[in-house]
Amino acid sequence: MAWDDLWAALALVLVLEGLMPAVAPRGFREALVRMASLPDRLLRLVGLASMVCGALLLYWVRHS
Repeated sequence: MAWDDLWAALALVLVLEGLMPAVAPRGFREALVRMASLPDRLLRLVGLASMVCGALLLYWVRHS
């Protein structure tokens, strides 16, 4: 993997993370409030599932 790929991936993460607050700030705020009230175990599970899905998608994209 080249460093350019890593920087491009990080830039894309920033773009995607900024999309929701830019498009629907009120909905984003409400979603954050709901997420803050979830138990730690559920947040950890959602984070882990997101990481696994991302890794599988990256593997599929890079090896197809």
